[in-house]
Amino acid sequence: MKNTVSKELEDKIKKIKLVILDVDGVLTDGKIIYSGFSNDIKEFDVKDGFGITLLYRAGINSIILTARFSKSIKRRAKDMHIIEVYQNAFDKLVVYNKILRKFKISDDEVCFIGDDMVDLPVLRRVGFSVCTCCSIDEVKNEVDYITKKAGGRGAVRELADLILKVQGKWQDVTKDYYK
Repeated sequence: MKNTVSKELEDKIKKIKLVILDVDGVLTDGKIIYSGFSNDIKEFDVKDGFGITLLYRAGINSIILTARFSKSIKRRAKDMHIIEVYQNAFDKLVVYNKILRKFKISDDEVCFIGDDMVDLPVLRRVGFSVCTCCSIDEVKNEVDYITKKAGGRGAVRELADLILKVQGKWQDVTKDYYK
C-alpha cells in the first residue's frame, strides 16, 4: 500500500522544507463551475487550508503550481500563507526548476502533490511525491504516497499532518489547541 509509511519514506519526509501543491484535483475536487460572469468558481476545504497554515507555522513553506488560471486561487492562497502562486504553468517542470533556483533548495527537500499527467515530470523529480486517491492510475503508479482522502476533501490536510508528525513538529504547532 502506498498510504503507509516505511522507514525509507520517513527518511524522505524528514528532509522536506517546501510543499508544492497542484490545485484542481488536489486543493479542489477537480470540478470547475463557470459563472455567468466569465469567472470560474472553486470550492476549497477549510481543513486543507488549516493544514497548510500548520505547515507554515512549523517553518515549512507551500507554493501553488497549477496549469490553469483562476482569480480565486490567489485569494485562497493568501488566506493559507502560501508564499508563491504560479498559474498558467503548462510546463510545470520549467517552473519547478525556477522554484528550486529561487529558493536555493534541492529536489530531495521538496514534496509535490498532484493528480494528473501534467504533474508527472515534477512528481518524478521531487524527494517526496504524493497524489490523491482519485488520481489517474499512471500517477498512482509513480508516487511515494497516495492519500486516503480525496482532493478537495482533506487530502492536503492528511499530507500536512503526516509531514508534521514524521518531522516531530506536530506537538509544537498544535500545543495551543490542547489547553
